[in-house]
Amino acid sequence: MEKELDKNYQPDNGSMAPNMEDIKNLGKQMENRRTNQVLKEEYEKYPDPIQHEPEDD
Repeated sequence: MEKELDKNYQPDNGSMAPNMEDIKNLGKQMENRRTNQVLKEEYEKYPDPIQHEPEDD
């Protein structure tokens, strides 16, 4: 039997940015993120493999 959650329930974890300050900081981090090309050329690292390939029709 599944337990029903209160409609106002908020989990203790699972939220990426609990406030506006964190949202702004995450935005700044994303702006400065290295591209896959930079990772390969400057750091000799490879990005994660593609998880989903579009289907050819």
